[in-house]
Amino acid sequence: MSRPRLTSIVSVALALTLATVEPGVSAQSRSRLVRIAAASDLRFALDELTARLRESQPDLDVRVTYGSSGTFVAQIVNGAPFDLFLSADLDYPRQLAARGLTVEGSEFTYGVGHLVVWVPAASPLDVEKVGMEALADPRVRHVAIANPATAPYGRAAEAAMRGLGIFDRVKDKVVLGENVAQTLQFVQSGSAEAGVVALSLALAPTARSAGRFWVVPLNAYPRMDQGGVILRTAIDIDAARQFRAFLIGGAARTILRQYGFSLAD
Repeated sequence: MSRPRLTSIVSVALALTLATVEPGVSAQSRSRLVRIAAASDLRFALDELTARLRESQPDLDVRVTYGSSGTFVAQIVNGAPFDLFLSADLDYPRQLAARGLTVEGSEFTYGVGHLVVWVPAASPLDVEKVGMEALADPRVRHVAIANPATAPYGRAAEAAMRGLGIFDRVKDKVVLGENVAQTLQFVQSGSAEAGVVALSLALAPTARSAGRFWVVPLNAYPRMDQGGVILRTAIDIDAARQFRAFLIGGAARTILRQYGFSLAD
């Protein structure tokens, strides 16, 4: 068989293969994927939100990875494949915008986060009564907080302990979680006797009956406006915008309130 004839056959076969992939499905409908990098304090709230979204918008394929906001920034800068970034603060999305890595005008705020001091249900500490002072109790050998270097909730926890005048008394007890979800796991597993974690996690089904908590006053630490941004490398910017619209809509705001988020002004 001559080379031109073989080339012609291969070209026709390739064209037929491409034409018969998912017949009747357009390229646009195959690309309704939204890959989200989300702060770990959102784990339970966002799981519920995405389940609700699938009921009303089944064309969206939402895939969420949870972790610390600062770690995600480093990954995104280095080309990690995400379409939408949901941070535990607004500073990290703005850092990405300053690097030209986001869709212009796509930044948004979805809620205000809150801190709590959390102890297991069986703990002898009367955290509801003594609040942050519970961390200085001699029976507390380890106090878990998220790593302030990469987690906004860790920075807020340290600021709250300083603001309430207890940091110097407990700093030698502090153990760091990679993110605020891992911080709560430290306390739940017994690796720490108490932790300063996100209210949204304390209200989650797995923690609500397993522990007790005291809400840290908002004036004890800088306000935690939590926000997100669409990334410039999003494979389907319209799908990312669709999820963004859902997250700041009425149904989502109701669920976020249930998990302790205040609504942004």
